[in-house]
Parts: sequence; structure tokens; C-alpha cells
Amino acid sequence: MEENQVKDSESVEKVENAPENVTEVENKPLSETEQLSAELTEQKDKYLRLMAEFDNFKRRTAKERIDLIQTASKEVIVSLLDVLDDCDRAEKQLNTSDDIALQKEGIQLVFNKIRSTMHSKGVVAMQSIGKEFDVEQHEAITEVPVPDEKQKGKVIDEITKGYLLNEKIVRFAKVVVGK
Repeated sequence: MEENQVKDSESVEKVENAPENVTEVENKPLSETEQLSAELTEQKDKYLRLMAEFDNFKRRTAKERIDLIQTASKEVIVSLLDVLDDCDRAEKQLNTSDDIALQKEGIQLVFNKIRSTMHSKGVVAMQSIGKEFDVEQHEAITEVPVPDEKQKGKVIDEITKGYLLNEKIVRFAKVVVGK
């Protein structure tokens, strides 16, 4: 019986030691391949999340840009509505009155209001006549011979005015240049 007890006590020791052996195997450091595989999986996940976030950012900014473009002119349109109302009143006055002086005065007021509204929004007409022809500001329609040498290469006439919006050209002046 003693032998059985000794064998039983040895098996008890083995069983008691067994969990330690299992935990040693579980705590064993991962192999280099497994470590690299885990890091790769983590990096792929980060990359996919980042790409999804970037795609969402692109869509959101594209939508915001479209909204901005569609509403950018709203302020200008609203400010020109007053001028349009004045045009309607002037048209009504033209149809009912025969006083030419009064009609001219009313129309001149509308023109001045358009100019002041555009100026308040940053639109300014370029001054071209008498200045050197500049391809950055002018579009030459034609060249005409000039008797004075001083006028050669200069703008003689302006067919269509050029305009600046906040000091940037929005329309080139169409001009006649002396040669």
C-alpha cells in the first residue's frame, strides 16, 4: 500500500505541476512570424480606417464646396434686387410719363445705384484708355495707325471695359491699340 501511496503522491505532484507547465507554454513569447503577422494585421486595420476617414473627408469637403459655390452669389443677387426694383419703377415711369428730362434723371439714378452696388462688392472698372497695352489686362481687338509716336503701343479706344474683383481680373478689357 505504501507503494500505491507513493505512486499516488507522485501523480498528485504531476497534476499539481501540470497547470504550471500549461501556463508556461501560454506565456511563452510569440514567434517572430506571429508577432509580425499581428503587427501587419494591426497596420492594415489602421490603414483601412484612415482610408475610410479620408474618403469621408473628401466627400464632405466636395459637398461643402458645392454648397458654397451655389450660395456664393446669393449676397450679390440680394444686393442687386434693390437695383432691379429701381429698374422696374423706371420702366413703369417710362411707360406713363413723357417728360424726357425726368426719365433721364431716373435712369441715371439706376445706373449710379448699379455702379455703387458693384463697387461695394469689390467690382471696379479698369482704366485702360491712354495706358500702355498690357497682355495681362487687355485683349487687343484691332490695331489702328496713329499719327503721334507717343500713342504707339498704347490703348486708343476701349470696346468693352475690363473689371477687377478684389484686385483680380474677372474680365479683360477689349481694346483698340495704336501702331
